[in-house]
Amino acid sequence: MITAGAVIDTNILVSAMLSIKSKPSQVVRLVLDEQLRLYYSEAILAEYQVVLARPHFDFNLDSVDALLESLIGLGVLIIPQTTDIAFIDESDRKFYDVAVTCDATLITGNRRHYPDAPFVRTPAEFLNDCKNRL
Repeated sequence: MITAGAVIDTNILVSAMLSIKSKPSQVVRLVLDEQLRLYYSEAILAEYQVVLARPHFDFNLDSVDALLESLIGLGVLIIPQTTDIAFIDESDRKFYDVAVTCDATLITGNRRHYPDAPFVRTPAEFLNDCKNRL
């Protein structure tokens, strides 16, 4: 049963693929187990595809394709409203804007890249929030 929606920063997918026992992997597992609704935009999906295919990660590309195919199938494609908040790195805006548009949690390993907002959470914070709601 889906109880929440989230936008997942690319660094979470990278970390999940690097370590299956990590907190980022637990977050991705919630999406794959249909306990967490993923929201994404075309720009987010494009970044996922480019970053996860980088040679230095040496990820199995069939595994990357399977993961992305599952996320696309389970997630919801959004055309976000653009916010007028300043960003240190404008490439992070796409995640923030989708989260704001969907009233979803933005899960990232780099909170300092985003404006201070209660819906921007690290994987550990998000998982703790979920545990406290049960």
